[in-house]
Amino acid sequence: MDSTTRIRDLLKGRDLDLTRSERKIAQVLLAGYPVVGLSTIAVLAKRAGVSNPTVIRLVGKLGFDGYAAFQMQLLGEVEAGMRSPLMMMEAKRPVSKGHSVAESYTRSAARAVEAAAGMTLPQNFERATELIMDARGSVLLLGGRFTRYVSGMLAAHLLQFRPNVLSLGPLSAESCDAVLDLSRRDTLVVFDHRRYQADVIRFAEQAARRNVQIVLFTDTWRSPIADKASVVIVSPVEVDSPYDTLAPAVAQVEALVAHIVARKSRTARGRVQELDRIRDENAVTVNTARQSASGKDRNRAKPPS
Repeated sequence: MDSTTRIRDLLKGRDLDLTRSERKIAQVLLAGYPVVGLSTIAVLAKRAGVSNPTVIRLVGKLGFDGYAAFQMQLLGEVEAGMRSPLMMMEAKRPVSKGHSVAESYTRSAARAVEAAAGMTLPQNFERATELIMDARGSVLLLGGRFTRYVSGMLAAHLLQFRPNVLSLGPLSAESCDAVLDLSRRDTLVVFDHRRYQADVIRFAEQAARRNVQIVLFTDTWRSPIADKASVVIVSPVEVDSPYDTLAPAVAQVEALVAHIVARKSRTARGRVQELDRIRDENAVTVNTARQSASGKDRNRAKPPS
């Protein structure tokens, strides 16, 4: 058994051939993941309405030698997913291997970005593009304590391509009230990486109950929101640092933007051109400011006709 493979993913594997009774166990495990899997065989069997041997057979189909090995894997997932920054500082002291700490971190972040490239099917970017660009209502973006800055980057990009884009920022009473007006016409893009944030999860769950389409960016342990999402884009987060990295998530955001430009350029072109005109008029960037000033100088230099 590959220790990097998550039991949740094994249970959802397309190649897993389960009997009706085994599917009941799988549904119970996924519904109460991961806590239910840490109970005894008898408790799990009772909750699923099956026999103890059926639980053993399912565990065997998942590739484990026994229930103890299954639980050891699950405990490893729980520990990895819930470690605090303080615990990670003790467990993940940087090892230089001949490089400075900064260089070691940068190299490991580059490897994480490279790994992320192989974790996302092209169909996921295609589906995410459709849900975002074809939403007849609004596109809302939401993230946690740190990931909201990544969601804000994507929101800034999307505002160039379509109207009705709203970055929620830190959730407040007012932003929670926004759930009231959500419907199947809207799309919610969520960034939720470990340690998963309770208010972000609640907002997404409430949006899902209103049939909002959800695009989720998360880590390999997968936020609980994954069960509600139409598209899940996963990235690694572990690097040579006590803290997780969001570099792969940023790269995935930019990859999604590139995909949108490639697939929806005709739709977005008119809006981008209008935005550029407005920015030029207001000298938004240094270049446009210089161009504006230079144009005024030329006008002043013209002799009267």
